[in-house]
Amino acid sequence: MKLPAEGHWATIRDHLVERIPKLPPERLDEMLAERRIVGVDGPVSLDTPFRPGAFIWFHRDLPDEVEVPFEIGIVHADENIVVVDKPHFLATIPRGRHVLETALVRLRRDLDLPELSPAHRLDRVTAGLLMFVTRRVHRGAYQTLFRDRKVRKTYEAVARHDPGLTLPRTVRSRIVKERGTIVAQEVDGEPNAETRIELIERACGLGRYRLVPATGRTHQLRVHMSGLGVPILGDRFYPVVTETALDDFSRPLQLLAKTLEFTDPVTGEPRRFESRLGLRNCDALTLSEFSVL
Repeated sequence: MKLPAEGHWATIRDHLVERIPKLPPERLDEMLAERRIVGVDGPVSLDTPFRPGAFIWFHRDLPDEVEVPFEIGIVHADENIVVVDKPHFLATIPRGRHVLETALVRLRRDLDLPELSPAHRLDRVTAGLLMFVTRRVHRGAYQTLFRDRKVRKTYEAVARHDPGLTLPRTVRSRIVKERGTIVAQEVDGEPNAETRIELIERACGLGRYRLVPATGRTHQLRVHMSGLGVPILGDRFYPVVTETALDDFSRPLQLLAKTLEFTDPVTGEPRRFESRLGLRNCDALTLSEFSVL
């Protein structure tokens, strides 16, 4: 929920009492006490000031929210940052039908870090390295690293091997994603997306690829791989959208955020993190997964 750009309310609670008249104030106070309402800085309390334009999320009773049956791996943790291995199918932050089953909510609860916030995001279907900031005082410094592209990121992917495809190569194109649509498209025009693609190894008709994005457009890696005729194994969007139930965890997208490298903006030290997760190999693949290629 986004709070109005202006208003007379002293606290977020005051605004919610007016905005949701069907919710008794007593129940609202219970939800606040149970930390079921959160903002980017952590749980909202009875006296949290109203902040125009801020976002808040309700930790509602969600009987229909599907539990994601995979654990978050802690790769690194210190007083400033937490780096984790996010599993496939787990969203980064609350959005839409995913609230409790998100990396942010799980980690705030499990690590008892109410101010924890993501420095960047990964798609729900992408696994691998995801970095969080432990305290709001440093949030801007780490988020700016990603915004200004000062973080060197590499990904790995599994897709069909095409012997006629010349690699390595750098793909540049213009990618747009219209508001309200679920897929992005390559269109004519000045390139705004760039990806370096390398073949690491190949076996049983598949290739394992290293993907190095120079930009961060929505679904960029998936669009570029599909555009080359080798869509990433398990991709339900590219080249064709395939409807999938939320509780279907049988065919994860074979895309992994593998490494993060940067100069720490707080300590000044060089940082490098590598995912401990891996993608499927030939022995783990099924015929049904080959058929989507």
